[in-house]
Amino acid sequence: MSVVSSPLLRPRDGDALRLELRRTAAQAQVPVVFAGQVQNNDLHLSEFFGTRTNNLAGVVVPPRAGLGGRVLSEGRPVTVADYGRSSSITHHFDRPVLGEGLRSILAVPVMVGGVARAVLYGAARECAPLGERAVHAFAQTASRLANEIAVRDEVDRRMAMLTHLGPNGHDPVATAHIREVHAELRTLARDAGDEHLQRRLRELSERLAVAMGGTEKGRPEVTLSSRETDVLSYVALGCSNAEIARRLSVGPETVKSYLRSAMSKLDVHSRHEAVVAARKSGLLP
Repeated sequence: MSVVSSPLLRPRDGDALRLELRRTAAQAQVPVVFAGQVQNNDLHLSEFFGTRTNNLAGVVVPPRAGLGGRVLSEGRPVTVADYGRSSSITHHFDRPVLGEGLRSILAVPVMVGGVARAVLYGAARECAPLGERAVHAFAQTASRLANEIAVRDEVDRRMAMLTHLGPNGHDPVATAHIREVHAELRTLARDAGDEHLQRRLRELSERLAVAMGGTEKGRPEVTLSSRETDVLSYVALGCSNAEIARRLSVGPETVKSYLRSAMSKLDVHSRHEAVVAARKSGLLP
């Protein structure tokens, strides 16, 4: 799967993988954990905790080869209680795996849009199942990583869309697209698990607002809270309070409260006036 990525925005997926793997090692209480990302359909092992050798470093696993290759091709977790004697996998990687002394191994894919983007491993040096606690911990980790990568992919897609639209702010179709992207960037910022990514998403949404006709110095005359801006960005798209509540995962009364607060700060008396005032202040595109 090829994903267009903005190097100025997207943090390294490997950093997120390393962070989650470290957390899982503590939670699952598994002696050895390791993982890798999928690149050009092959799994590249790169992250390790608890290993005693460098046997697995840099190993490239194609689909259907070994335990990881089976997980890649099937898109589901697979366990083996005795790696060296298992008849359910091929044995292309016996030398590095057994050389590390690994016997019982769990492999869990990180699935995004039906495609494996990484594989997580938990392993022990004894021939015994790793247990439900380990399985649950790895499943949770895979889910968190899948959500994080999906958010990053969507941001890349939206930024690519903006690049194709060009800077013509007088084109009503392009303007509508940019306003939709602005609202969705703010929603993605709220959902993103990475603090650096959240901050960059909000900065990008603010730059869009200023670029579309904000204050001359790029400084808003009024300061709205992040959630007040979120609400107004959807009001600008013509969403009802109920629809805004659904998109932001809050109650309709909460939306009304944020809207009233924003209107008060902007010194206006209607939803339409609030959007107009926010655009003049560089708070919305």
